[in-house]
Amino acid sequence: MSTPAPGPLAEVPAGTFRGRLENGARRWLGIRYAQAPVGDLRWRAPRPAADLADAVDAVSFGPACPQPPSPLPLGDGIVQDEDCLFLNVWTPDAESSAPRPVMVWLHGGAYVFGAASQRTYEGARLAVAADVVVVTLNYRLGAFGFLDLDAALPGAGFEGNLGLRDVLLALAWVQRNIAAFGGDPERVTVFGESAGAGLVTTLLATPSASGLLHRAIAESSPASSFYGRERAGRVAARFLSSLGIDPDAPDAAGSLRAQDAATLAEAGQRLFAGVPEEDPGTLAFAPVVDGDLVPEAPVTVLREGRGLPVPLLIGTNKDEASLFAYMKSPLIPITGERIERMFADMAAESPEVALPDRAQVLAAYEHLRHRALGLGIAGDIGFRLPSLWLAEGHSTVAPVHLYRFDYSTPFLRLLRLGATHGSELVYVWGNLDGGPKDMTFRLGGRRTGEELSRRMQERWSAFAHGREPAASGAADWPVFSPDSRATLVIDRHDRIVDDLDADLRRAWGDEVLTFR
Repeated sequence: MSTPAPGPLAEVPAGTFRGRLENGARRWLGIRYAQAPVGDLRWRAPRPAADLADAVDAVSFGPACPQPPSPLPLGDGIVQDEDCLFLNVWTPDAESSAPRPVMVWLHGGAYVFGAASQRTYEGARLAVAADVVVVTLNYRLGAFGFLDLDAALPGAGFEGNLGLRDVLLALAWVQRNIAAFGGDPERVTVFGESAGAGLVTTLLATPSASGLLHRAIAESSPASSFYGRERAGRVAARFLSSLGIDPDAPDAAGSLRAQDAATLAEAGQRLFAGVPEEDPGTLAFAPVVDGDLVPEAPVTVLREGRGLPVPLLIGTNKDEASLFAYMKSPLIPITGERIERMFADMAAESPEVALPDRAQVLAAYEHLRHRALGLGIAGDIGFRLPSLWLAEGHSTVAPVHLYRFDYSTPFLRLLRLGATHGSELVYVWGNLDGGPKDMTFRLGGRRTGEELSRRMQERWSAFAHGREPAASGAADWPVFSPDSRATLVIDRHDRIVDDLDADLRRAWGDEVLTFR
């Protein structure tokens, strides 16, 4: 566990948890929202945490879910443990005449990495600047949270979509308890980035999420990355095989339950690396269209305007794929050979979809000279196109605001990363100091970054308060419509562009490309 920050204890009005004062906010860390998902509860739907008989100190983050070595630190002193279902709360240390809106954060990390304890997600600055209650949470990852064992071992008592189920239980906890922290359970905005944004958009297509969220923000959602039961079963069978377990053996389920967490995490890491190498553009772990919790593919539901009628703020970054290339990650196909394989897989997986002609696509990217060919195609298929489809469809049932984040510091430009995947996060959270090894502002850009952060926090918080996402001294942000397709370009100076993605849409057409 992390070492508690110094500061006086401060009791929550309900008296159940004692937190600390820091940076103008009260914070409560490591609140258990579910029973430990271990033993018989491993690979089972989460159970609500038991009520507490006595007050407890909530001053340290809970453990992170077991995961491969993370590209980003999980936080000082953070341990990894299956018993990871904890959440954290920040609220301004100031009186309020009415309950504050609530912003619930879902971290990213390819459904494999990450934790609520990461330095970027320290919530004091956002809570104070936005005048909201901020909640961050851990959910099960990788083989613990997104492996559909029921598809490979039916009848063995395993359940699927556990990471999503964890999020739903945490949102139910917010509904029951957030008033004690000064939050308004009737104004809950769920926001997330990357895989966390994928969970946000999945929630909008999950009927049981109705009433648990009232607004949604999706930053770089891989909305089309999901599995059908057949493919989920193949991935789960591959996982079992890597452990030497025959799914047809009578004791297969017992053998699996007997594995320790470290062994399972290692097997998950091998799967995480292996699946996208063999099937470019796919993830080893992702939400599953199980016909129950997730009845249909979320991207299809939202594209057809059948999602929960929740206002949505959605967008991507200009140079999404550059980070994956820089880290030599297998997750995003950027070479010609891997893109060719991805096109072939898309045709095989979705034979009913009329894919654009390859020459047509290549010609379009020759015209779009601001994109490197491989990076542009990979980033657009993985992030931009799904976001456009969702904006178009969801705008028929609820207000939608579409953005593209274009800003990059001189140092990120020097590295040719630009406005890469996740680079908007520090501005949303207001935590521009990433620690002694953070090089983001080494060559300047700090003052511009501080101003940009102010605008983004104003826009995000105005949206959470139920207002238009406006920022003082900046361009107004019109609602997206299929006619104007107004898009906010977030840069040194914000601007509105109508139909920013016209060339991209012409290149790819309007068909929804999915992997199943």
